[in-house]
Amino acid sequence: MSENKVPYKIYLQENEMPTAWYNMRADMKNKPAPLVNPGTGQPLSAEELTPIFCEELVKQELDETTPLVAIPEEIRNFYKMYRPSPLVRAYCLEEKLKTPAKIYYKFEGNNTSGSHKLNSAIAQAYYAKKQGLKGVTTETGAGQWGTALSMACSYFDLDCKVYMVKVSYEQKPFRREVMRTYGASVVPSPSETTQVGRKILAEHPGTTGSLGCAISEAVEVAVSNPGYRYVLGSVLNQVLLHQSVIGLETKAALDKYGIKPDMIIGCAGGGSNLGGLIAPFMGEKLRGEADYRIIAVEPASCPSFTRGTFAYDFCDTGMICPLAKMYTLGSDFIPSPNHAGGLRFHGMSTTLSQLYHDGYMEAVSVDQTSVFDAAVQFARVEGILPAPESSHAIRVAIDEALKCKETGEEKTIVFGLTGTGYFDLVAYEKYNNGEMTDQIPTDEEIAASIAKLPKIG
Repeated sequence: MSENKVPYKIYLQENEMPTAWYNMRADMKNKPAPLVNPGTGQPLSAEELTPIFCEELVKQELDETTPLVAIPEEIRNFYKMYRPSPLVRAYCLEEKLKTPAKIYYKFEGNNTSGSHKLNSAIAQAYYAKKQGLKGVTTETGAGQWGTALSMACSYFDLDCKVYMVKVSYEQKPFRREVMRTYGASVVPSPSETTQVGRKILAEHPGTTGSLGCAISEAVEVAVSNPGYRYVLGSVLNQVLLHQSVIGLETKAALDKYGIKPDMIIGCAGGGSNLGGLIAPFMGEKLRGEADYRIIAVEPASCPSFTRGTFAYDFCDTGMICPLAKMYTLGSDFIPSPNHAGGLRFHGMSTTLSQLYHDGYMEAVSVDQTSVFDAAVQFARVEGILPAPESSHAIRVAIDEALKCKETGEEKTIVFGLTGTGYFDLVAYEKYNNGEMTDQIPTDEEIAASIAKLPKIG
């Protein structure tokens, strides 16, 4: 087998934990479209990105040819605190469903932040510290990313400024307090603390916010304060790169026991968990070495893959960030405040968007109440209270297992359990009280937002 064949020397594993991240873009024939300067309409250069992002992260963001990126020893030493994370056979769930399917889940909730977000947070904080920065700014929706980043910044003695989507800030006070415990400042977004926040509030009085709003505020603060840079918990290529540890560990564990999954299922908001989970499996598909059914699951209230448009759009509501070509609902789109399941970003990773556009993966959207039905069913038999985001994947994993029950097929299902839901009990309370509703955007609402897309390309 040649040097560049399956799978890059097993993607350089050591004690079942990767020593390098895997860059899917290196194996993509159709590369993701570049980030574009909204003023010039031209692809952004490294020089244009360095005032926003850390220098090393800019290199990772733009690198489309290097398949393996070495994980610095300092980051690997931190990973040892909670990695490798467990790949679990859901025997009890299988028994409850009476399905011939074999169900496995990769559990990323076994760290203090409670989710997979720490995999990239510690990497981005490391590069910020290495560059000699004072601190970083960011946004967070449900709060997992903000929690992870505040922990990572505390570890490296960096200041951390978090803009948290207002509806989540109000619904998840305990998640907010964990961030503050780690030393981060947390501001509900949109806020009066930034120029773009004041503009959004003037245009949308009483808005409950969105990730797009929070991104605008975090970027403004980063570029206007010397010694700070902006970091992001999803969507960007650099984040999917760091999160590939999820899939690399998953594949190493499955290969060890000679198990080949038929389908891999992940929840999809901006793409960090999904991209990380599928990375080595997608690599095999791209290189023509194996085939898998890969399913992205998104909320019906924020369905960028299934009802969005593949086009250039702003990554933020304030329209101060670069343009990205992605499946989008429009940067002006704000999900219903009744949507408690996370995954609230209006767009999708450019890498995943290109893979979806080229037919390498499929996508489904699911209603909120059915997601929490699945979450409760899983919690009662598997002993983990899942994050609402993760429960989107659980919903479809259960659905696929029940299809196997009907057909008698013994398929192997792998899904990503991105984290725990112990800070999401307000949402569980609404579900348990029968107060949870499904609010799905109308075609007219989405069309109105799509109509505002920037005219480029």
